Amino acid sequence: MKSLKIVGTGRSLPEKVLTNSDLEKMVETSDQWITERTGIKERRIADEDTATSDLVADALVKACRQGGVEPDELDAIVVATSTPDTVYPATACWVQKKLGISNMPAFDVSAGCSGFLFALEIVANLIAAGTATKAVAAGGEVMSKVVNWQDRATCVLFGDGAGAALCVPGDGRSGILSSTWGCDGNLAPLLYQPAGGTRMPTSQKTLDRMLHTVHMEGNQVFKHAVRTMSDSARKVVREAGVDIGEIRLLIPHQANTRIMEATLARVKMPPEKMYSIVHKYGNMSAATIPVAIDEAREEGRIKDGDVVVLTAFGTGFTWASAALRW
Repeated sequence: MKSLKIVGTGRSLPEKVLTNSDLEKMVETSDQWITERTGIKERRIADEDTATSDLVADALVKACRQGGVEPDELDAIVVATSTPDTVYPATACWVQKKLGISNMPAFDVSAGCSGFLFALEIVANLIAAGTATKAVAAGGEVMSKVVNWQDRATCVLFGDGAGAALCVPGDGRSGILSSTWGCDGNLAPLLYQPAGGTRMPTSQKTLDRMLHTVHMEGNQVFKHAVRTMSDSARKVVREAGVDIGEIRLLIPHQANTRIMEATLARVKMPPEKMYSIVHKYGNMSAATIPVAIDEAREEGRIKDGDVVVLTAFGTGFTWASAALRW
């Protein structure tokens, strides 16, 4: 076990709510179509002046406040995002600027929807190595600014938000019992944002062709998401040496209800053990799991000593799972 204690969590969600009924007026879709295929009823949308770092900074401050730590006391800030403020520097640097803090390392992780679990793995290893004693793993996205609002297959799926977890060394009773992460870059073209990097720099042509937005082959993504999330979740449960009955909650990446329910079935856990917020927020990519953790803690669904399994899948194709004893 990697001794670790999450002593504070926080979330930040834009005020604007975009419902399925609102989307009916924007694209050819319906509340029934969206609900049956995704389980999503509404999502939060950031205003034009709000960037990913704004949401992450807010979530980080809340997590630090709950854990009794000032942001300038942190030893590391790791931000998972697919929608950075800028190509460079890292969004984590803009978080520092917004909060007026410095000196600690601050960097981004780009692993799509698996990003928060990648960030948590990095933070856990920093703490295990003694490099850090107070570190934040965060996930934040403003997906609304990179979706094609004319593409009904993708625009109905995504929302904006951020979540953060303040981690410190554990006392031997809590920590990561088992974890795994991986990637198959051969599948990268199935879910990506084609333009804006060095492979396809910004031009009038890329703008006209909407190549700066999410492009996804949904059926292929669904198949690989269910397989990798369930396989990695079963692996960490097995290696953690816990029985299914001992697990308090399964918190999967909140992509859509069908993926989550298929994953749950393959892990062979009862439905009441899966924690879901997808109906309220849609797919917030790297932010879904930390936001879900914060809400679950707030509701009393996670308490000290509980075993919680986290599992995610994302562009890349990446995957990650972790079994934690709270």
